[in-house]
Amino acid sequence: MFATEMSDDGVVTGVIRPAAVLPEASARAVLRELAGRDVRLGGHWLTEPTLWKRWAQPWEEAETAGGAALIGSVHVAYGTPSRYEITIYRATITELAVATGWTVESLCNEALGFGGLDLANCPRADLKDPPKPFHLR
Repeated sequence: MFATEMSDDGVVTGVIRPAAVLPEASARAVLRELAGRDVRLGGHWLTEPTLWKRWAQPWEEAETAGGAALIGSVHVAYGTPSRYEITIYRATITELAVATGWTVESLCNEALGFGGLDLANCPRADLKDPPKPFHLR
């Protein structure tokens, strides 16, 4: 389902193959819940256009993480494969996350759960065969 790599600094990255694709209704629900759980509002998530970050605790200050520790990040692409879908293609967890029992899968499942999905039942990108090589005659 995904390949996992661990680097020297204790960070674990999982590449999700084929990529998970959130259908429109689930994508909207996930984005709504993540926004309502923003670290600056007492939650644990900070969303950016290409990255959803999960923190161990809410931020004490609105603009900086302060003493809050990062648990991990989910790498996403909005508007792909179609306009209102979201593709999840990679996730990374920190050394702290590993030490406290988090996995790449559990990080993704927390976010996907807001849309009624998890990695096991999330639709996947339709991988096409590569094009035939071009041959000169």
